[in-house]
Amino acid sequence: MSRIFFANELETAATWWRIYRRDGVTLGFTTHDRDLWFGGIRHCAAPGMLPSAIRRTAGFEDDPGDVAGALSHASVRAEDLASERFDGARVESGIVDWETCASATLYVGSIASVRREGAGFKAELVSAKARLAGDTIPLSSPSCRAHFCGPGCGLNPVAFETRVRVVAGDADTNSLRVDLAETWPYRYGELRWLDGPATGLSAQIIDAVGDTLTLAERIEPELPVGLRVRLREGCDRTIATCTSRFGNAVNFRGEPFLPGNDMLAQYPVAR
Repeated sequence: MSRIFFANELETAATWWRIYRRDGVTLGFTTHDRDLWFGGIRHCAAPGMLPSAIRRTAGFEDDPGDVAGALSHASVRAEDLASERFDGARVESGIVDWETCASATLYVGSIASVRREGAGFKAELVSAKARLAGDTIPLSSPSCRAHFCGPGCGLNPVAFETRVRVVAGDADTNSLRVDLAETWPYRYGELRWLDGPATGLSAQIIDAVGDTLTLAERIEPELPVGLRVRLREGCDRTIATCTSRFGNAVNFRGEPFLPGNDMLAQYPVAR
């Protein structure tokens, strides 16, 4: 049976919240005056960081919230906020008995945006119910709607990944040279940093020629040579590529032969 909180006038309760960043880092915090370990996660004492009041409704509208605090904890660094490591992170918040460590989850959502406020920060949250506002019926398109090696695609990402090292970088053109002779299969693919200041972050590859990759995201001007990166091949989302290169036409999520607007606008012509 789960713990019932606030059944008595005096309670040994504290607030906790967890942040699951997209780069694989999980952070736990609590308003208690000492660290608490429960749920397999260490929750660091952070009395200067406070979640706002959580509103839970029975309707389908979003239950918003936010977290505010000072940039005093070592786990929340200004450079990580600036590099958007916290954007899109999954958030859980709840209450814990700091004597028994029995806990209850009150809020599940994600970080929509993070902004600096003086010497602190403020993160705006959106609840899991925000996904209900999305369009569940996909629009028709001649290109594939599935993410490469993601849900609907069916391909195993391990078969299309390789690890290489950075030979040189050019911050002016957002391009990298890697120790790979031919990089063309990775055009429209993804690069994930395994070393350096951007470890854990990913970047989209918008072009690949020879041993040079051009990224959509900005790279550091003084990029160290020899950093390891993981490359995942890309797909231009056409039925021709899906069939000839990947042999995966059975999972193609598009309508390549659906007549377009030009066909609908045509009218009979006398012969």
